[in-house]
Amino acid sequence: MKKIIGYILYQLIGKHLPSSYAKISFGAIYFRRFCGKLLLAKCGKKVNIERNASFSTRTQLGDYSGIGIRAKLYGPVIIGNHVMMGPDCIIYTQNHNFSNTNIYMDQQGFQEEKKVIIEDDVWIGGRVIILPGVKIGKGSIIGAGAVVSKNVEPYSIVVGNPARKVKTRK
Repeated sequence: MKKIIGYILYQLIGKHLPSSYAKISFGAIYFRRFCGKLLLAKCGKKVNIERNASFSTRTQLGDYSGIGIRAKLYGPVIIGNHVMMGPDCIIYTQNHNFSNTNIYMDQQGFQEEKKVIIEDDVWIGGRVIILPGVKIGKGSIIGAGAVVSKNVEPYSIVVGNPARKVKTRK
């Protein structure tokens, strides 16, 4: 029942409140945080869910972490503590089947879901796409616009499409 109430409040009010950094936000950060506590599988303390974000009720959001403006998180996503996420990020956990060339792809259904794990202290730039089954290691930075299709080692800086490591923070 609490998920239903959280969903209704978030869809009717929370999604449409100003962003958390607006000069006048009408307590948006607190209202969306309240909705997150009702909706998410796990919701840490002092989280920040931004305007127009969409996420699964199977999302886990750690302490002091955020979901960016207009972000879209599908399926089981685990986000650690102190994770920053820019606007328009997309995290996929499932893909279409396409292996049988004798059947149209739209008739082959979906692959099994693969959860995405984002460890602590990660910064995800704007418009990043993370594909199913990816694990982003602690302390990493994902550059804006990157398409992450493979695991990211801890303390790495990755950029591009496909994302590739350009530097380490250690």
